[in-house]
Amino acid sequence: MIASRTTAVIGALLLNGCATGPAPQATAVPSTAAALPASIPAQDLVGRWGLAAYHKEEDRSRTEAAARGQCKQPYNISRGPRGGVIMHLPDQPQPTELSLKGGPDGKNYIGPGEEPAGGARDREIVAFDGRVLITRFIDPEVSGRYGASIYVRCGAEAVPSAKKGGAKKASG
Repeated sequence: MIASRTTAVIGALLLNGCATGPAPQATAVPSTAAALPASIPAQDLVGRWGLAAYHKEEDRSRTEAAARGQCKQPYNISRGPRGGVIMHLPDQPQPTELSLKGGPDGKNYIGPGEEPAGGARDREIVAFDGRVLITRFIDPEVSGRYGASIYVRCGAEAVPSAKKGGAKKASG
């Protein structure tokens, strides 16, 4: 009696396995878009910056002046060990290395290097002329809280490549 129950249970399990078919295999989907380099080199962002933020475009000039005033306590962007820049992600107390990335849309982004350009944790470089850098977070919730960040380079010198026209202004 026990042997026939065991045989019935094993038979049911085998039939159940046949009914569901083989387990689907996970396949990696190849990325169709290769990572594009940014048109702004990371070394062009390294330095001391006055930092302020605005939400309305009409506040941009006033905010740029306020950012210039922050050079007494500058925001430092340094070079990372893997060639990126050391900056803060939103709501993170510790700075981390971020990469400059070119997007298929022709825009430049700053964000985690392991994520594609324009990802939720990226910020778009809206404008950059070597002296002033304007960024906006991609995530709408974060962008709503922080607005557009305007960085004004402390000191009189712009980066050499920007003075020669090597750094491109991002359109936004």
